Amino acid sequence: MRHLSPIKTVLLTLFVVGALAVSWGVVREYRVIERIWFSWHVFWQASDAQALGFDDYEVVVEASVIDGLEDNVSALSYDPDRKTLFTVTNKDPELVELSLEGRILRRIPLTGFGDAEAVEYISPGIYVISDEHSQRLIKVQVNDDTLFLDAADAEQLTLGIDAGGNNGFEGLAYDNRGRRLFVAKERRPVQILEVRGFPNPDDSTPNILEVTSSQQRNAGLFVRDLSSLQFDERSGHLLALSDESRQILELDTQGRPVGNVSLSKGSMGLSKSVPQAEGIAMGEDGTLYLVSEPNLFYVFRKQ
Repeated sequence: MRHLSPIKTVLLTLFVVGALAVSWGVVREYRVIERIWFSWHVFWQASDAQALGFDDYEVVVEASVIDGLEDNVSALSYDPDRKTLFTVTNKDPELVELSLEGRILRRIPLTGFGDAEAVEYISPGIYVISDEHSQRLIKVQVNDDTLFLDAADAEQLTLGIDAGGNNGFEGLAYDNRGRRLFVAKERRPVQILEVRGFPNPDDSTPNILEVTSSQQRNAGLFVRDLSSLQFDERSGHLLALSDESRQILELDTQGRPVGNVSLSKGSMGLSKSVPQAEGIAMGEDGTLYLVSEPNLFYVFRKQ
């Protein structure tokens, strides 16, 4: 039997260790274990566990260009009072109101908001905008006469959780009954925070701030990043949008993944894959609206 020289043995050992390290890095980066667990869980779950029924959705507006917007469109929120959508741009930041067909209705310049990445409807005329880099949540008031918004005039909350780089708060969703604001941290690590007490629903009462994060829920997120969130008041389920994984993930009331749908070509009738999904919103009738950078608009409805 031929024996390797000590030098060759060391080199071979280093090669094997390196290969294993790379393989483990790929497993972690693409969340392979979480994906396998999710597929097994969905295989055995009851057929009615999914509240939304992604299989019934079809695209009815695909990759429609939002005329007048050339900058990066990020996030999306449905306003049930105005029956419109709101998004933000993070280059020359603006709050932009869209019709349900993706047409610009008005543009509101933002001053002092840094890297605006998400917007969420809270109550009539009240919204929260996130600043990704500084991890600020900024409460704003918008009415028909609003011409501009200055962060210096607004109530703010800075969290600073694993702050730094371009991996901050990418998505917001609000649970009106539970008075919870869900905040999606994009990556490193991917996680969803729950904030209670901001914004304060009643300025006349004392405010108690609480920030929590479910390890169980975060561990089950098999997507590579988080771009946007949407809370479904009817079921209590949370939708999580991932750009890099091209997925919409459905989480139940316990934070467990119970459904998902691909944003790749062929899924939901898409003729082309969604290039860079950045924002998702849901109308009162269950219609899903989606925006993709830099300025594409999508609508999905149950058929």
